[in-house]
Amino acid sequence: MRVILHSEAAAELQDAFFWYESKAANLGHDLLDEVEEGMKRIRETPDTWPLYAKAFGVRRFLIHRFPFGILYRMANNEIQIVAIMHLRRKPGYWMKRLPG
Repeated sequence: MRVILHSEAAAELQDAFFWYESKAANLGHDLLDEVEEGMKRIRETPDTWPLYAKAFGVRRFLIHRFPFGILYRMANNEIQIVAIMHLRRKPGYWMKRLPG
């Protein structure tokens, strides 16, 4: 199944990368590795993780070591990553990214 990363989710990941990299060398790269592993696991078994926003079919995969979750949904035979959400950020901010 193809994985599509929403442009704002990509921007969130980039911002987090630079923030962590400014705190310690290679910490941003560690975050990227964790997100990549998460996306791999989502691609392999997308129905495994719990629904986070049931009405929208959005699921959440929690990242190890970092306070982030990958919010995604399956539609049109693809996995749509709608947010790389910091777990302490205001819930629901990402809903405007969903079509309709």
